[in-house]
Amino acid sequence: MEYRHPSAASQTGPNFAASAPADGYVWWYVDALSDCGRHGLTIIAMLGCVFSPWYAAARRRGPTDPLEHSAVNVALYGAAGRRWALTERGQRDVQRDYDHLAIGPSSLAWDGSQLRIDVNEITAPWPTRLRGRITLRPSMLLHQGYAIDRLARHLWTPISPHCAIDVAFERPALSWHGVAYFDSNEGQAALESDFDSWNWSRATSAEGSRIFYDTRWRGGGGRSISLSIDNAGKVDSPPAPTQQSLPSTLWGIERKTRCDAESTPRLVSTFESGPFYTRSLIETQAEGRPYTAFHESVSLRRFSQRWVQALLPVRLPRRPLRR
Repeated sequence: MEYRHPSAASQTGPNFAASAPADGYVWWYVDALSDCGRHGLTIIAMLGCVFSPWYAAARRRGPTDPLEHSAVNVALYGAAGRRWALTERGQRDVQRDYDHLAIGPSSLAWDGSQLRIDVNEITAPWPTRLRGRITLRPSMLLHQGYAIDRLARHLWTPISPHCAIDVAFERPALSWHGVAYFDSNEGQAALESDFDSWNWSRATSAEGSRIFYDTRWRGGGGRSISLSIDNAGKVDSPPAPTQQSLPSTLWGIERKTRCDAESTPRLVSTFESGPFYTRSLIETQAEGRPYTAFHESVSLRRFSQRWVQALLPVRLPRRPLRR
């Protein structure tokens, strides 16, 4: 089935004016590791904060504008310690056009060749300031979207699997260079309406990137996407290697990844671990080539449980609407 909404990416870069239908979402995602291997980060700018208990409660009352539940998630990892910020804001705190998106005091701007992200957030649960600038220089711009659900209501677009990144934070004092990944997701419905769970990973080397996206659907079935993208932007879809298990989290979230049958994936570090979500760094091998990969596992069945949503405001506060 053809996906009928404009993509959040185009041949000219991210489209921050992309459609965000009622009860749906659009997000732009960046992750990166420093060249020295001692630092990492993840940034997600969300119109329709998909893991928000406030958004989930609003949807239960009726159709909801996703812009009323927008947020910028910033996570720093590594030698300077870990920082996490995710403050939900309303529509009046959102300004956007094709090349620019501001959610509260943080913003993303595309100038045709690079993405500048200005971060100004407060961490949770312990409040400290996060302030800095991230500059992303993609080596390619892709615009092919991939439906990840049964009805093609959810679309994933790997905009640039290989980017150079410069990170310069004032608070905390932090500066590094590295390699980053940039994508977008958009959907016409809540994730928990269509998905039971997923496992996703991306690995980048000097030769290219290897991405695996395995979704399990509500009611059974699923989809497996296997991509190999070289640093010039040539995309192939080789057969996915076998799926193997990583250690489950303390919350009981299963982690799985794709790797060669004769290889055993190794968990390097768990960056985030919660009642329905985990983000990790792993070492794996595909087609005989070793990779270090960002990896995430999500249980939407777990997220949909009310006791889980009752826990989330500790990490996801909501700022009162600006008047």
